[in-house]
Amino acid sequence: MIPQLGISLSFPDPSCANEQGIVAYGGDLSPSRLLLAYRSGIFPWYAEGDPILWWSPDPRLILHVNDFKLRRSLRKKLPTFEIRLDSAFSEVLIQCATTPRPGQKGSWILPEIVEAYTTLHDMGHAHSVEAYCNGTLVGGLYGVCVGRVFCGESMFSHQSDASKAAFAYLIEHLKAKGYDFIDCQIPTEHLKSLGAVEVCREEFLRQLNEATRESDVLAAW
Repeated sequence: MIPQLGISLSFPDPSCANEQGIVAYGGDLSPSRLLLAYRSGIFPWYAEGDPILWWSPDPRLILHVNDFKLRRSLRKKLPTFEIRLDSAFSEVLIQCATTPRPGQKGSWILPEIVEAYTTLHDMGHAHSVEAYCNGTLVGGLYGVCVGRVFCGESMFSHQSDASKAAFAYLIEHLKAKGYDFIDCQIPTEHLKSLGAVEVCREEFLRQLNEATRESDVLAAW
């Protein structure tokens, strides 16, 4: 049985997730619950018409900032783009939600998700990186910061290598700010090619706990 969240601000132990990685369902998308979820190694992911599902998959994909592999071909493309930080957060969410993806119907980035994460952004906990070409937004990504961890949520690209350029800039920014790693959540071959590695849930939670012992890194981006 998957536990149902009540009004109390708490989550079950993520180690008790089912085989698919679902920890619980229900609850809300309030800032306090979302931040508690990320600090606990849990994130929301659900489809329209479904209850909120809270996940902690095993294995987990993470990318330590010092392990990022910048391909020579991408390095040559970087000057093509102008990279900005937090210049169009809501637009990045909308583009992530509406950009067609092969083999995927619809999007989990529903209007209530956009509203909830925009609130986190206004509070200084969620950030976006945007790639522009000739003044037009052509790619970007967003995520949530907890301690020294950037929890990546989604990215989009309307031009070849635009989201990769944003990601490369993000890595350098996180290095400068003293972050440890990016939580990439679900394993993909693309992110593995950039240096991300799979770790078991127990190891992920250990590293997350170590990286969130201090207060949130809320220095201006």
